[in-house]
Amino acid sequence: MRGPTPPSVRVRAPGKINVFLEVGDVHDDGYHEVATAYQAVSLYEEITATAADDITIEIAGTSTVDVDGVPTDDSNLAVRAARLLARVAGVDRGVHLSVRKAVPVAGGMGGGSADAAAALVACDALWGIGMPTADLTRLAAQLGADVPFALLGGTAIGTGRGDELSPALASGRFDWVLVTNDVGLSTPVVYGELDAHRERHMVDIGPAPRVPAVAPDVLHALRQGDARMLAATVRNDLQAPALHLRPDLARILERGERSGALTGIVSGSGPTLAFLAADETAAIDLQVTLSAAGHHALHAHGPVAGARLV
Repeated sequence: MRGPTPPSVRVRAPGKINVFLEVGDVHDDGYHEVATAYQAVSLYEEITATAADDITIEIAGTSTVDVDGVPTDDSNLAVRAARLLARVAGVDRGVHLSVRKAVPVAGGMGGGSADAAAALVACDALWGIGMPTADLTRLAAQLGADVPFALLGGTAIGTGRGDELSPALASGRFDWVLVTNDVGLSTPVVYGELDAHRERHMVDIGPAPRVPAVAPDVLHALRQGDARMLAATVRNDLQAPALHLRPDLARILERGERSGALTGIVSGSGPTLAFLAADETAAIDLQVTLSAAGHHALHAHGPVAGARLV
């Protein structure tokens, strides 16, 4: 039974960092199985959903996020989320989605997935559907591998294509400095380069894992809330292909690690770089240093909650 419908609702959903990402071999359908440890961080996409005759969207960025090239038609993931929910729930009303993006575009941090998760939560509230979280999560998985995690937030292990989630025990706070880049990287292109990289270096690195898994040391570091322990165990199989496509990123990684980061890693498929700091003070110092060197550096912390009404 549907409840009363407000004139508008506001939802925010977090970006994410893959603190560990192991990628299996390519399947016949072109996809890869993965095992990843997600952490939701305090860079948020914000959506205001307002009642309307049709389903439409407008997008604005912050001073550090360029939204040129983000689609505003039916290919937009948030629009697809609204249309999917309307169809499944039998809703014949529209919505206008006003999106304020703070997660880097095409940056490997799941900004589009956060938009989709926020749209599901916002439209569910606006239309008075009251769909259970488990059902929303199943819809999220139809939209993309990272969308269920943007709903869940916190810390989680993702398997399959990343959408089969298991909450992970985590304590404490992890402080990150994120260096964004004006030129995005295409996730399919990075995965294609991974396949080519593995083919080129088969003798040295051996075959891809048949069943990828998250290393136990990563789970232990997250449980302990120990940044130094986590720094010793982070890994991203997409880092080598991303750096092959964008050698300039390697120089920024080196600068960050020389400037006090415990470690640096390509976030997801890149090009955003994530530097883990010892604590909040060290993160702010690193942010200032990297900003002074001419980079777009942002301080964020995790884990944080998933898509929520504001």
